[in-house]
Amino acid sequence: MPRKSLPVILSFNAGYVDAAGFLALQGLFAAHVTGNFVTIGAALVNGTSGVVAKLLALPAFGLTIFLIAFLLRTFSPSEKAGLVGLLGAQTALLTAAAGLALVFEPFPAGDHLASIATGLTLVFAMATQNALQRLHLGKLPPTTMMTGTTTQMMIDLADRAAGVEGEQLSALRDRMRAMGANLGAFALGCAIAAALYAYLGLACLLLPPTISLVALWRERT
Repeated sequence: MPRKSLPVILSFNAGYVDAAGFLALQGLFAAHVTGNFVTIGAALVNGTSGVVAKLLALPAFGLTIFLIAFLLRTFSPSEKAGLVGLLGAQTALLTAAAGLALVFEPFPAGDHLASIATGLTLVFAMATQNALQRLHLGKLPPTTMMTGTTTQMMIDLADRAAGVEGEQLSALRDRMRAMGANLGAFALGCAIAAALYAYLGLACLLLPPTISLVALWRERT
């Protein structure tokens, strides 16, 4: 069984990577990839760069999840081996993205090859996390996109205000506690990413692989 803290750690990293990528890579969303459709339109209207990475983000995200699911279905590792393997892959990808950023910074434009490579590596990492979520944490609240979580929390609040009781109330409280923890961690990750980017620039990308490595070590033991 995954540790109870794992979804919270993953949520923090997702918020952090999304905010850091948006700030550092011309508005690229690495976790919430469909948000790139909006920023593509904004880039085209405003004449800013970064369109290529945004166009590639969704197919790169989808292809990564397809390959992960195919490999897991083909080799059928144990539950723990699959989880640890995906955490290891994500840690490696986050490390690679940080390395690319530090070696090639500053990026002259969002469509520069080094910028695209860094951005897509972050997308690969977040796609790996999404696959991990669906395949190994499917009964738990999402760790990357919080729109559905916020919607469900408001529905649960309405149900509680309407007076649900007994087992329904207990299940509602447990679900809200888990969703609230993920949502809070995601928001905290966004805030810390913005603060560290302001002071450290692209060096702020060193934090996500460090956190992912800690999560990997905890799940291996």
